[in-house]
Amino acid sequence: MLSTNIWLVVTIRALRTRARILDAALDLFERQGYDATTVNEIAEAAGITPMTFFRHFPTKDAVLVTDPYDPLIAEAIGTQPVDLAPLERTRRGLLAALGDISALEDATAKRRVALVAESPALRAAAAVGTEATQQAIVERLVSDGAERLDATVAAAVCLAAATAALLAWGTAPDDTTLAGLVRHALTQLAPDPS
Repeated sequence: MLSTNIWLVVTIRALRTRARILDAALDLFERQGYDATTVNEIAEAAGITPMTFFRHFPTKDAVLVTDPYDPLIAEAIGTQPVDLAPLERTRRGLLAALGDISALEDATAKRRVALVAESPALRAAAAVGTEATQQAIVERLVSDGAERLDATVAAAVCLAAATAALLAWGTAPDDTTLAGLVRHALTQLAPDPS
């Protein structure tokens, strides 16, 4: 019991530190620009050491392009009925995982997206992150019996729809949520009821 409590305290502290780093980085990136901001400046603004920064993020760009939802997405896909086609399992899993993003997560994500959109290097890093998400989805589907090609196509199609929603979000009215746009985009992939 004591070791479980210690693990929980350590996990909560790590999440809080990670959130502090993200907030400090976003503030500095928006004020100074991504390229002009150093890891040392982010660490100082977050009240940590550069070494602590690197325990949470392997690179400066990881602050903006690391996707904390990969494990949640893979798990949500895994909870969908295995008798569904891989595309439908993936679509439903993404809806379950991303359909209820909180207002705070939405605001933070929008800030991240705006910064990534401004930088070709960050857009390339985000593409690598999407590839990691795709691999997590594919591996989950394959482990549940899907053919690898079917799993790859399902993951690529659903992530393309989610990415289209993310990009549309940048020019959407302020009251538009990412969750709403993702739901709309993934609905386009739903099986035709006729």
